[in-house]
Amino acid sequence: MNITARKLNTFTIFKLPSAYLCGVRTKHIDNEKCIVTVKHKWINQNPFKSMFWAVQGMAAEFSTGALMIGKIQDSGKKISMLVTTNNAKFTKKATGKITFTCNDGHLIDEAIEKTIATGEGQTIWMKSEGVNEDGIVVSTFNFEWSVKVKG
Repeated sequence: MNITARKLNTFTIFKLPSAYLCGVRTKHIDNEKCIVTVKHKWINQNPFKSMFWAVQGMAAEFSTGALMIGKIQDSGKKISMLVTTNNAKFTKKATGKITFTCNDGHLIDEAIEKTIATGEGQTIWMKSEGVNEDGIVVSTFNFEWSVKVKG
């Protein structure tokens, strides 16, 4: 995988500036896992003095999407990707530094292989869990990604 945390953080500056301004940062990425953090600050808070749910969603989605981008790049094919469905569960106020981890890189390989072999779109569900500095889960996001070979 040629994608690094540093490259992804540069990518957010130019392609996802709202995520960058809100503090979304990639800390680690490999073939199986991506870790993204975001710290509760004035710019990303809600009226209840915790992190706005949409900011958590940006960080969570990025942890799944970065894995998808890396795997598509590794395939050498032109493949489109799109979130088609998502859901989230919030279990505690998000304050301090929240770390979102997606461990679903292994799920992407099969979907990419199938879309290349059949030319048909494939979907997979990926989960990203956000934990606070005390290790307590504050939110869990699930994203259904669709992949399809272009052309």
